[in-house]
Amino acid sequence: MSGHVSDAGFVALNIAVLTISDSRTEETDQSGLILKERAVEAGHAVVEKLIVKDDIYQMRAAFSRWIADPAVHVIISTGGTGISGRDSTPEAIAPLLEKSIEGFGELFRSISLEEIGPSAIQSRAIAGLTNQTLIFCLPGSSGACKTGWDKILKSQLDHRTRPCNFAQMFRA
Repeated sequence: MSGHVSDAGFVALNIAVLTISDSRTEETDQSGLILKERAVEAGHAVVEKLIVKDDIYQMRAAFSRWIADPAVHVIISTGGTGISGRDSTPEAIAPLLEKSIEGFGELFRSISLEEIGPSAIQSRAIAGLTNQTLIFCLPGSSGACKTGWDKILKSQLDHRTRPCNFAQMFRA
């Protein structure tokens, strides 16, 4: 990642939102809607929002399409990060990552510990970078999406955040 620029102007990123669920529809997808609304409110462009089943191959297809698209800077997914049933987001995305960002999951669980107590241990939130695309995988609850966006992603996707941020790799 390059150094900071001296201007304080905002740089909008192109974000894709992926909801992973066997039961949610566009009408019932509160978590995906929260991420989309917060990204737009922060000044970013949500270029696409999808819902796919908790199926490794459907997830990989969606992630891979966006990873290959140079217009998509960031992918944020919600759902499938738990330990029960068909939760398989980490298994789907891990082989696609060139670099893992372990600190994202660690920080998310640390913040969640304060909000929901020891149940935070069940989150397998992960993040990484591949083909110059940042990927963040959050749990499926609306509370987890609010926490992830409000307390981590909002500032880290703003190149004005000091001392460093993820967005600086996309500055013009």
